[in-house]
Amino acid sequence: MRISDPSAAKSRLRTIIGPLLILALLGGSLWLLHGELRHYQLSDFRDALGRIPLSRVYQAAGLTVVNYIILMGYDILGLRYLGHRLNLAKIAFGSFLGYAVGHNLGTLFGGSTIRYRLYSSWGLSAVDVVKLVLMLGVTFWVGLFALAGFAFLWEPLPIPPNLPLPFPNTVPLGYALAVLAVAYLAVCAATHKSIKLWRWEFSPPRLSMGAAQIAVASCDLLTASAILYLLLPSSVSVSYWQFLAVYLLTLVSVLMTQVPGGVGILELMILTLLKPSEPEAVVGSLLAFRTIYYLAPLALGSVLLAGHELSQHGETARKGLGYLGKWAPSVVPRIMALTIFIAGAMLLFSGATPIDSGRMNWLRRFLPLPLIELSHFASSIVGMMLLVLARGIQRRIEIAYYFTVVMLSMGIVASLVKALDWEESLFLAAMLAAFVPCRREFFRKGALLTERFTPRWIMAVAGVLVCTFWLMSFAYKHVEYSHELWWKFEFSHDAPRSMRALAGALILGLFALSLRMMRAKGYAPEVPERRDWSDIHRLVQQSRRASSHLALIGDKYFLFDDNRTGFIMYGESGRSWIAMGDPIAERKVALDLAWEFRERCDVNGRLSVFYQVDEENISMYVEMGLALLKIGEEARVPLAEFGLEGAGRKNLRRTHRQLAELGCTYEILQPPIDTELLSVLKHISDSWLLHKQSAEKGFSLGFFHPDYIAMSPVAVVRQEGQIVAFANLWLSADHEELSLDLMRYLEHAPPSVMEFLFVCLMLWGKEQGFRWFNLGMAPLSGIESQPRGPMWNQLASLAYRHGENFYNFQGLRQYKEKFDPVWDAKYVAAPGGLSLPIAMTNVTTLISGGLTSVIRK
Repeated sequence: MRISDPSAAKSRLRTIIGPLLILALLGGSLWLLHGELRHYQLSDFRDALGRIPLSRVYQAAGLTVVNYIILMGYDILGLRYLGHRLNLAKIAFGSFLGYAVGHNLGTLFGGSTIRYRLYSSWGLSAVDVVKLVLMLGVTFWVGLFALAGFAFLWEPLPIPPNLPLPFPNTVPLGYALAVLAVAYLAVCAATHKSIKLWRWEFSPPRLSMGAAQIAVASCDLLTASAILYLLLPSSVSVSYWQFLAVYLLTLVSVLMTQVPGGVGILELMILTLLKPSEPEAVVGSLLAFRTIYYLAPLALGSVLLAGHELSQHGETARKGLGYLGKWAPSVVPRIMALTIFIAGAMLLFSGATPIDSGRMNWLRRFLPLPLIELSHFASSIVGMMLLVLARGIQRRIEIAYYFTVVMLSMGIVASLVKALDWEESLFLAAMLAAFVPCRREFFRKGALLTERFTPRWIMAVAGVLVCTFWLMSFAYKHVEYSHELWWKFEFSHDAPRSMRALAGALILGLFALSLRMMRAKGYAPEVPERRDWSDIHRLVQQSRRASSHLALIGDKYFLFDDNRTGFIMYGESGRSWIAMGDPIAERKVALDLAWEFRERCDVNGRLSVFYQVDEENISMYVEMGLALLKIGEEARVPLAEFGLEGAGRKNLRRTHRQLAELGCTYEILQPPIDTELLSVLKHISDSWLLHKQSAEKGFSLGFFHPDYIAMSPVAVVRQEGQIVAFANLWLSADHEELSLDLMRYLEHAPPSVMEFLFVCLMLWGKEQGFRWFNLGMAPLSGIESQPRGPMWNQLASLAYRHGENFYNFQGLRQYKEKFDPVWDAKYVAAPGGLSLPIAMTNVTTLISGGLTSVIRK
């Protein structure tokens, strides 16, 4: 049953508007570009590309290497700002991959996500990585403001009449940008306190670092512009400083439009601002620039990752590439997905353009026309398939890996047969060689068409098709359209071949999208049946995580994997489906379950929320596109080191001795708990709730129910034989962890009765061989001032006020500190932006048993 929600529909509409606007900007820029280049043919651009001196190409390649070395400066400054030290090789690799992806289709494949997966594996927290990415952005923009301000004032650039700007040249813009850069330095010199701008909070660095930011970003922009300047034809008679102003204004336009890779925008702005006498030569230079500066680094990154995968199978290679370590596989899917996507686009572009006449004349001597026609059509179909498969590759789908290998192999053959395009085949062969060794990174089971295509992904595929249509229209603008073209099959007729190929690709794309939409049925949460409870009990007993016992409370829905080797437990509140903790499963199964949960939420128009997840699993949620919010820290006591000896345990010894003198003893009651004892425990629980003026909670905490209490051991404290306090125990598999859920006592019990019980249970757990005693979470503990600012912290405070009931919130961490625990960060993973406060409110309501309980608190 599909679940509908007007607010969810509005949210989906907002996610669609942005990609549609970007697609419209792409289409508009290509239309304008078509007008600028209407007097030229594609062959003119190819000829111009071939006329670029090799010496200039080598110089541009060398400057690209220099530029990527300079780009490391962004990460170095960001890490210094955070106070982290990392090996230079790691910084170089993280920076290189982050920018190689970000420069191409960063909005779709996430250069920031690449950085997160790498830096988090090197010890940075989620908050630190967010701060690092923010610092990179600040460094770039401040440097852009400073350099552009200087360039626009030093070499004022006239604004073309067709650009809708309210000033005739760049001088006013130069002053404005220079003032912003100086203001930033003034703030750095004046204060280091956090500054709140709307919902963002930022602590300015020292003045010396602010100046270093401007220096690094300026060097980056100077070298990047110099690469393109080197490749320009000699007919472009502008000085480097004049061109720098052109490049910077173009860059601002590209960044404002958010069109991936600046496709169309970069070319249009350069031609509009330079007004070259040989536009075709400038377009050839831009093609060379994109190849050298954008595609070559991405290809190198793919080769490095493939080398890492090969190093796992050979001792010599392992020694050579071993420094990549265990963290490289975490970025393989995104890098490979991007390269597969680019390969698909390349095949579609190739299919939309004429075949070289010399190669066609050679082919027609050996191959029949039907085979060439079929290969041309198949090449575009393979290209469209690769665009679709890239989504499955990004999500580690196993079947997508095998299909991609087949498609790349078919593309290699089709490219040779259709046009003797050995360059294209060589590129695909290199990609296949890089892709095949990565087999072990694609382990998720699932059908390709069950994977959700996000609005951004659909926009990207549509953008490729728009570019393909533009290329075909431009290449055959001299051919007058007629219906008969569709049925012409001749060696010399390229236009009909390209029309049929594009139509086939478009039909395949629409078919895949339609099939996906038809299969995207809604999912209603289902109450566990008898068989489910049998599997739940089995998996809880096998889990090394004590909190998995929350599955036994009876207030959750469950999502199992196909083999029932793991599950996600979740609840429903408002617009959100909220998973309690990480999936209870092994890593690979957990990844499958998390993705399936996200997919089901998306299909039903619900927000997918994972509550109280561990830091070690954050990369999984980042890969799913969720935002992370730290909510506190969990205290775990290493029992092997626990004891009552030493000066530091003086207070615990005193408590233990005093309650023993008052006649207190503890006992572990093993299940099943008889009815008479359950009645006593029920009386204590009701008395405790009445005394605390509280109601039962749920979801992240247990509540008193005879069936729930009776199924696990219960620790009780007796005073003179009478039970005055109790706590039900959670025991994990392999003696990994011991924890408590409900902790309740009579009003007349000794004041430190629960501390006495804690001490007794820790000593008992140590004796039984348990490794850890879990004291639970201290909400809001360890939360620093984050880039998302105080607003999110206040929402977190609201959501987690209901997570602990026994001790006052402010003193909770101090109380737990007396047991010398190890503190582990806990997070909420949820959709970011304006959806985050909605998700947090839904979490609050679910935990507290309803909105009325929240307000009453």
